[in-house]
Amino acid sequence: MAGMSQTQSLSQSQVLAPQLQQSLQILQAPMLELRNLIQQELCTNPTLEEDQMEPTIEDKREEHDEFQEEFDRLAKLDDEWRDYMAQSQSYSGRSAEDEERRQFFFDSIVGMQTLQQHLMEQLNSSTEISEPDRQLAELLIGNIDDKGFLQATPEEIAGNTGMEAADLTRMLEFVQTFHPVGVGARDLRECLLIQLRRLSKEQSLEYRIVDRHIEDLGKRRFPEIARRLGTTAEQVQRAAGFIGSLDPKPGQIFTPDPNNYVLPDVNVEKIGGEWAISLNGEQIPHLRISNTYKDLMAQDKGGAEVKDYIRDKIRSGKFLIKSIHQRQQTISNIAHEIVAKQKEFLEVGPSGLKPLTLVQIADIVGVHETTVSRAISGKYMATPWGVFDMKYFFTPGYQTSGGESMSNTSVKGAIAELVKAEDDKTPLSDKEIVEVLEKRGIPIARRTVAKYRNELNILPSNMRKRY
Repeated sequence: MAGMSQTQSLSQSQVLAPQLQQSLQILQAPMLELRNLIQQELCTNPTLEEDQMEPTIEDKREEHDEFQEEFDRLAKLDDEWRDYMAQSQSYSGRSAEDEERRQFFFDSIVGMQTLQQHLMEQLNSSTEISEPDRQLAELLIGNIDDKGFLQATPEEIAGNTGMEAADLTRMLEFVQTFHPVGVGARDLRECLLIQLRRLSKEQSLEYRIVDRHIEDLGKRRFPEIARRLGTTAEQVQRAAGFIGSLDPKPGQIFTPDPNNYVLPDVNVEKIGGEWAISLNGEQIPHLRISNTYKDLMAQDKGGAEVKDYIRDKIRSGKFLIKSIHQRQQTISNIAHEIVAKQKEFLEVGPSGLKPLTLVQIADIVGVHETTVSRAISGKYMATPWGVFDMKYFFTPGYQTSGGESMSNTSVKGAIAELVKAEDDKTPLSDKEIVEVLEKRGIPIARRTVAKYRNELNILPSNMRKRY
């Protein structure tokens, strides 16, 4: 038929086998994630079990005695609970005293209070405001974010709700008297002004700087601010130091910092004058194939379908065990080479870090560089200088005039040391830092110094100057 045609196209795609996908997942998984993966496999594969050392006869007897003692205690508690329930018949049968004691117990459980809850508590304890004003205040509190700032202006809230903007503004001033000081501000300027007013500093230099020149303050243009306010740069800088002690995010005290727990995969310590590594395998369950299922496969009992199922599970379990072993061996091999290449770091600290690439380690270990990348992803190494992400030890670098290699991290450390030791009245410019490093035999471009300085959160020289 006219207008119709057939076309054929060939496309090539790479599909990893399920077992290979699992192997890569195990290699890349951090310690705690790997432990969870193993626990999941233990739950779904009946042929797998943890390989634990056989306890001695004395251990078994002691364990039996402890178990019997614990069992007797629980049985006694169970009897007492049954007697109590038989007497009370139901929960509703508790006396008023019991109910009061129970409520006191639950009220005593301390939970993390949010900023909004804290503000509502203060609002509810305010008896001098009317019910309409209370509703306005609740609406405003609902629009305050976790940092303590109002996310919508009274005019915007009024436009969305039909309430009077003037009434909302009046109640916002009331909410801004709450704790933490500075809460309910519409921007940083208002937040700092609220705090200064609470300190009775309305007539101070600090108040005038925040009120009129907060943008120049952020750029540390102290001479410009001093000229406009008729004072000295030194006084402005002193006032800026006080302003810096105020809280720019007052609501954040109610936002708990997440606790990031890092479990090192590798420990490095000096033993007998030599650096030695050990893998932290305590968190990884040791697995084996259950003898029960091995025996079941050897017997004639059970149909072919059951045996096929068991055989598949045993094969899967063996592959998991092999993958875990390969993971640990690969991490061990890589860790050994890192230690061999970074001995100066272990001796003197970060300033001794040498340039190192994934390709270098891959060639020595005998794997592809992507394997090295996966193996070190999310893994940590405990050293005498602290716990470091294993990626930390891989960094490009520079060749000094003396022919030595120096990592980017070491160069950054040198820049940080120069800034730390500089005269703060005449701080080093990026050009001057380049000249100092060149005298030390470290060739580096000015733009690279600026880049590293930014990464170190070091201000430009004009903003570091003290008057």
